[in-house]
Amino acid sequence: MTAPDPRPLVGEPVSLDLLNTRWVLDGTPRDLLTGTDGLAVWLASTGLAARFTADAPTLEHTLSARDALAALVDSPGDRTATGRLNAVLDHGRIRATLTPGGPVEEAEFADPSWGPAWTAARDYLDLLRTAPDRIRACAHEACVLHFFDTSRNGTRRWCSMAVCGNRAKASRHYARTKEG
Repeated sequence: MTAPDPRPLVGEPVSLDLLNTRWVLDGTPRDLLTGTDGLAVWLASTGLAARFTADAPTLEHTLSARDALAALVDSPGDRTATGRLNAVLDHGRIRATLTPGGPVEEAEFADPSWGPAWTAARDYLDLLRTAPDRIRACAHEACVLHFFDTSRNGTRRWCSMAVCGNRAKASRHYARTKEG
């Protein structure tokens, strides 16, 4: 059985969920992917555990994808980061086939240890095609989490209104009462 996922934000698209394997708790940076046990938690959380193994090569490749994604989210269009993400994408492909049930597309990997990294990189491309302006970093200065804004009007600012949004409201309230 896999340990519970300790992260404060889960359920984002897999590329952003991979970025969110790093977070800050009480001012201390945390990283879920410090070993294969954490990778197993992330694979289970994202629904990838049935397809991929939490081993050292998979962890190494997943970390390379996370680093490339982090660089691209921070600096969209950065050539070095783009090259690093493309290097991850070189390890997989989509195979289209026609089955009795209709058309099917499946990801294929020469080396399955690249599967989670490639899946996250491919998901990022899908987000860029869908709505690149909805890929966001939390607006709270102490938060490092990312989310895909699915709000109707596209104005979401916080990874979680209950946590970061509430902290911002509380600090504004404190500043107003301190002045008064």
